[in-house]
Amino acid sequence: MSDDPKDSTNQDTNQAPANKRSVNVTELSTNKSALKGKKTDIQNPELWDFPMNYPMSIIGNEGEHETLLNEVKLILGSQFPDFDLASMQVKPSKTGRFHSIRVNLYLTTAEQVNTLYASLDAAETVRIVM
Repeated sequence: MSDDPKDSTNQDTNQAPANKRSVNVTELSTNKSALKGKKTDIQNPELWDFPMNYPMSIIGNEGEHETLLNEVKLILGSQFPDFDLASMQVKPSKTGRFHSIRVNLYLTTAEQVNTLYASLDAAETVRIVM
């Protein structure tokens, strides 16, 4: 076994880095004070300054480019009637496996954010939202 920190041949790949705290799913589900409301709800609404422009990237599942685009258009079109769907920017990942949709939304309330994130979370083609 090598003492060189760059030599990872004998290191356990399941260990969390020393500077990061490992959190398991059971701990999150049993710690009621960790999350307030649904997982898609804003946790600290007092930190948000409404109304605001809110840039967002929506990343889709592999091979779901057209379906992702249509699903996001339906969600945004129904929740933001004044949103210009033509302003959406679609960009493939470096490998081309995934696509992201970039939008800039005008948000006025915390409930609007909660509804948006819940809808995107329920969408079958959405992998992650940033």
